[in-house]
Amino acid sequence: MTDIEREEMEFDAVVVGGGPAGLSAAIRLRQLMPDATICLIEKGSEIGAHIVSGAVIEPRALQELLPDWKERGAPLRTQVTEEHVLFLTEKRAIDIPFIDKLMPAMNNHGNYVVSLGEVCRWLGAQAEEMGIEIYPGFSGADLFIENGRVCGIVTGDMGVTREGEPGPNFAPGMILRARQTILAEGVRGSLSKRAMVQYNLRKGIDPQTYGLGIKEVWEIPAENHRPGLVQHSFGWPLDDHTYGGAWLYHFGENLVSYGFVTGLDYRNTWLSPFNETQRVKMHPAFAKHFEGGRRVAYGARALSEGGFQSIPRLSFPGGVLTGDSAGFLNMPKIKGTHTAMKSGMLAAEAVAEALQSDGPDEATSYTRRFKSSWLFKELHEARNVRPAFAKWGMKLGALYAGIDSLIFRGRAPWTLHFKHADNETLKPADETRHIEYPKPDGKLTFDLSSSVFLSGTNHEEDQPVHLKLRDPSLWTAVNWGEYRSPESRYCPAGVYEAVPDDKEKEMRLQINAQNCVHCKTCDIKDPAQNIDWCTPEGGGGPNYPVGM
Repeated sequence: MTDIEREEMEFDAVVVGGGPAGLSAAIRLRQLMPDATICLIEKGSEIGAHIVSGAVIEPRALQELLPDWKERGAPLRTQVTEEHVLFLTEKRAIDIPFIDKLMPAMNNHGNYVVSLGEVCRWLGAQAEEMGIEIYPGFSGADLFIENGRVCGIVTGDMGVTREGEPGPNFAPGMILRARQTILAEGVRGSLSKRAMVQYNLRKGIDPQTYGLGIKEVWEIPAENHRPGLVQHSFGWPLDDHTYGGAWLYHFGENLVSYGFVTGLDYRNTWLSPFNETQRVKMHPAFAKHFEGGRRVAYGARALSEGGFQSIPRLSFPGGVLTGDSAGFLNMPKIKGTHTAMKSGMLAAEAVAEALQSDGPDEATSYTRRFKSSWLFKELHEARNVRPAFAKWGMKLGALYAGIDSLIFRGRAPWTLHFKHADNETLKPADETRHIEYPKPDGKLTFDLSSSVFLSGTNHEEDQPVHLKLRDPSLWTAVNWGEYRSPESRYCPAGVYEAVPDDKEKEMRLQINAQNCVHCKTCDIKDPAQNIDWCTPEGGGGPNYPVGM
């Protein structure tokens, strides 16, 4: 439908994504250019709807962006009061002593446990008060490119039928023209992915590596609630070659955020990140926290874990990448909010300079600003930790991380590198150990369908399937033939099912796109890179409870 006539709106800057990076970029740009016209679009039904809540925030970037955040009523209410890092065996938990000395990145003194969705909603309110136009429910479907330069974006069409034709309620997307476009879509954003290919932004850097974070929010009895408790674990149930671990945070009104991250460079095709998440709750170190409680929210998203070595070129003609679109997460800290916010602020400063300049229209000062910031220093010091785990496994990786922190303090005279993309690490099904997971009990552990229900996920059924196979024949030959359908295990929403095809007398892939929680794992981990996650209609996907 490329010949559709589209309405156009013009702005000085368009921001794609209403997470911490995009909102911080919009606010900082308004501070620098009070008369600039700024538009921010968010594919979720509201700001915060696609943010899986329950996170520990370091307030450094927020303090720089809005120094009076406390007076403005920012929802940072639960300060960290107690912290533990546990090494798990199947039955025991070993509390790592002197964690602030051995792993200073894990020190959360002065940090807050928050509902990240609520924080984003609050940031959105600050932005609107400053005159920034925010349009939730609008997806960025494509870059708008003229003469080799990004000149804005095209929002997604609404009311397109499953066959790809205009339906009775069809409304074409708009062209949002912009002198500068800020891409803050989060991990593996569709427009960011296109910009990286279009302008070769990943030339000369390490492949990005990712993790899948699966999260639950529980409401527990008040007498069991310990506000400000932060607990992390590593070890069991993962093998030594699989990166990952669990977290548990007490926050808010009797709420507990629990979750598990699995590094997507895992090798065993039979591994299920969802089932690993469920069985950790059965460990005595975790189970006691859920006694008498009920699960009230579920969600998942991919995380950019590559850090310093995997950050692409940050600017391109007419735009910039920021936040998790560029991969600014500090994995050793297990934090990305403060880094996303700071990257958004740096992007905005570079964009403001480009908008006010008569010179080149690329915001090239972004890279210079990044290199002279505390964000660069923080990520550079952390650069060797995650690749050490990929290179040597969990036990030796943890040993190296301690040495890197205690002796070199992040200033080792070498840099470790990632050699493989996550889709290249799976071993064939007949070369890996089959994993038998315990059945859910419906009280502490649960199945996929009841979990996805809690995410509030919804997509209009009569719309094009947004998960596309580039070559359907590859699934039978590669995904099923070699790996026995790994997507049916790594997807945390039950989108993919291998089912018998009675006509062809073989297996076929069934795609339940309406279940998709927009985590992007399939786009990352598919061994043949045959699954393409495309942007669905705006307003669809998960609707996470914003206050949790």
